[in-house]
Amino acid sequence: MRFLHCADIHLDSPLRGLERYEGAPVDEVRGATRRAFENMVQHALRERVDFVVIAGDLYDGDWPDFNTGLFFAKGMAQLGESGISVYVLRGNHDAASKLTRSLPLPKNVFLFPDKAPTTFTDENLGLAVHGQSFATAAVLDDLAAGYPQAVHGYFNLGVLHTSLTGRPGHDNYAPTTEHVLRSKGYDYWALGHVHAREIVSRDPWVVYPGNSQGRHIREQGAKGCELVTVDDGSVTTEPVALDILRWSELVIDVAGMPDLDALLDRVAIDVRTRLAHTEGRILGLRIRVHGAGAVHREVSARPEVMAEQLRAIALDASGGNAWLEKVDLRVRPPIEIDRLAAGDDPVALLVRELKALAQDGVQLTSFANDALKELKQKLPADLNQDELLRLDALDVLRDLLGAAEGELLARLAGGGGAT
Repeated sequence: MRFLHCADIHLDSPLRGLERYEGAPVDEVRGATRRAFENMVQHALRERVDFVVIAGDLYDGDWPDFNTGLFFAKGMAQLGESGISVYVLRGNHDAASKLTRSLPLPKNVFLFPDKAPTTFTDENLGLAVHGQSFATAAVLDDLAAGYPQAVHGYFNLGVLHTSLTGRPGHDNYAPTTEHVLRSKGYDYWALGHVHAREIVSRDPWVVYPGNSQGRHIREQGAKGCELVTVDDGSVTTEPVALDILRWSELVIDVAGMPDLDALLDRVAIDVRTRLAHTEGRILGLRIRVHGAGAVHREVSARPEVMAEQLRAIALDASGGNAWLEKVDLRVRPPIEIDRLAAGDDPVALLVRELKALAQDGVQLTSFANDALKELKQKLPADLNQDELLRLDALDVLRDLLGAAEGELLARLAGGGGAT
């Protein structure tokens, strides 16, 4: 028995960060989530899988019209023609859609209801699939606790949209624990909601496949689904890349670089290296230039020109297949940080406090909540929920703190602020 485990397809969700710049591949990637979905359908047909599981967030909230749903139905019909069943569970984004509920689905699609856990069985495969859809956009109850016990003599598969005990950057929906999952006696738990691939457990198998297409720079690396093979009770899994555009970040330290040409050469080499690992995909890049070095003055003198130079280098080095989502310049004059921190003056105290704050996630989060409270209240509701602007994410806070540290030290050194 073989099946595909997918989740967080977010069909027709826009990719963010590229459309602002000249030369950005807007047309090529506007339909990236659809093309990733088509890749999933074709892979299922090529591999002749027995069924497909979609563990929530098939859609991306409400649709402007029925085109998104009809596109999905067409793909399901293709699978149905080859006898491939599809088990679909609604996640938090699906529950927010009103049109979703009125769309007729092909007969090979089994949609889990949201009132109570339901089990679909396939006697030919010896398969029992258990799941419960989200009734609302925010489910805070432990749905898994109400799932039935395993059906004796069947391969039992649980489908759940959850953050388990919590995952950074994701709302804590349908929280549960590995202990609860293990108590059901299932062979495999097909999870969704978390956009990074993760094998939580192998006994039993508890797996997040990640989303099928990264939608912005914080969703880096290969994206796709899981191909699961069950052979005489033994389970093996392997990731299948479905993405059209792959996001990546280049972090370049200018320490030791003699001049601007050395920096530009390094960027060109790194772009070509990253592109070589995308297997022909489009590459969405963020370039972060940081550190203290001799090129500080050239980089900081005209940051807008520097950013455009880096964009041109990326386009040339990639043959037009890599675009820059953002150029982040955080360079400063050569400063001996350790020497500064060893002193007993106010500057030394500042350096030590900043480093301690960066290392203590709890303290940093508490400090940021106080410092940014007024700003969060003033942000429009849609921006406050934007994954790119999440001021409660620890990695975002550390980025902001690092930028502030570089700016302060550059000013103290008399070299002007970093850009």
